[in-house]
Amino acid sequence: MGVGVDDLEAMRAELVGYCYRMLGSAFEADDAVQETMVRAWKRAGSFEGRSSARAWVYRIATNVCVDLLRERRRRAVPMDLGPASPAAAVVGASGSADQPWLTPLPTDPGDVVAARDTVRLAFVAALQHLPVRQRAVLILCDVLSWSAADTAALLGVTAGAVNAMLLRARATLAARPASTRAQKLTEDDRQLLSRYVDAFERYDVDALVGLLHEDAVQSMPPFTQWLRGAAEIGRFLRGPGAGCAGSVLLPTHANGVAAFGQYRNHGDRHLPWSLQVLEVEGGRIAGLHCFLDPELFPVFRLPTVYFAGARSS
Repeated sequence: MGVGVDDLEAMRAELVGYCYRMLGSAFEADDAVQETMVRAWKRAGSFEGRSSARAWVYRIATNVCVDLLRERRRRAVPMDLGPASPAAAVVGASGSADQPWLTPLPTDPGDVVAARDTVRLAFVAALQHLPVRQRAVLILCDVLSWSAADTAALLGVTAGAVNAMLLRARATLAARPASTRAQKLTEDDRQLLSRYVDAFERYDVDALVGLLHEDAVQSMPPFTQWLRGAAEIGRFLRGPGAGCAGSVLLPTHANGVAAFGQYRNHGDRHLPWSLQVLEVEGGRIAGLHCFLDPELFPVFRLPTVYFAGARSS
């Protein structure tokens, strides 16, 4: 019994989400899925039908992810690495090149709320604290709704072992700091984001601060420093972040929430600077996560250069 190309392609989007939750990197998730597809296609003739094709492919994907995770440290977000810093501490700061960072994932704005919630940055970051097998068990059982028996068959363990790992994984995540759940944007939220874009492109710091929660968080990987509080973020924007004046924001979606590609002014053009992922809560911006990695822009199908007047209507 073989597995057809159409069957594998139908699973690809779901596999990207699985591998992303396992690995914490959009780049690695894409590589892992490509490797999974190659291995599955090469081994299709050996598939005997003793499990579903889906379970067989997921077993391959899990092994690919385990192999990748053996080769590096846990991916993190700046909030994992220490307390918040004052804005002044960011002056002259340099990024950590040896720390693997969590990266955002392009998502379809039409995804259901439940699916968006399980790819939000805080949830994926928390998953990285779990041992690899616990991570796989929690994703398979709690995110993809696999049974303990099916998960056990995939991992080659007993159902009792799966239930024990699931309990430990849930306990570890429950002990992590609570985070905002991804919510479907309301019309008021969309207007809030429009005001954010307008204020940022005019670089009206007072207006920007007025859109933030009092205890809003700003992170800027690969900088290990992060900020907490609207007032502190305002100090950063007026100080170390003042070079962002004159930027242009282009909309996209990441991790189930609104995101923007930020392009900084370079004379007659704007060049990619950061991928901003925004968390909205209670009519204010609660999280502003700026990934300072221009290589993310093609992943999100954002242009690699922006010329004045090029914005679509």
